[in-house]
Amino acid sequence: MKYRVKLEKTDEGYAVWCPGLPGCWSQGKTEEEALVSIKDAIEVYLVTVEELAKDKVTRLVEVSGLAYA
Repeated sequence: MKYRVKLEKTDEGYAVWCPGLPGCWSQGKTEEEALVSIKDAIEVYLVTVEELAKDKVTRLVEVSGLAYA
């Protein structure tokens, strides 16, 4: 899977977040470190969402034709 992430230079290094996953943020001293950190954060986020939904009735829907700027 691929997720779009945003990076922002800060006084401490880089802040990084995934707009498609609310609350999924991370950071790093370098851009590379921040990108590695957000990958880990996304994995943990997705596992947590799956755990929270495991006893719930869910459905999958397919969305196509989306264009991102």
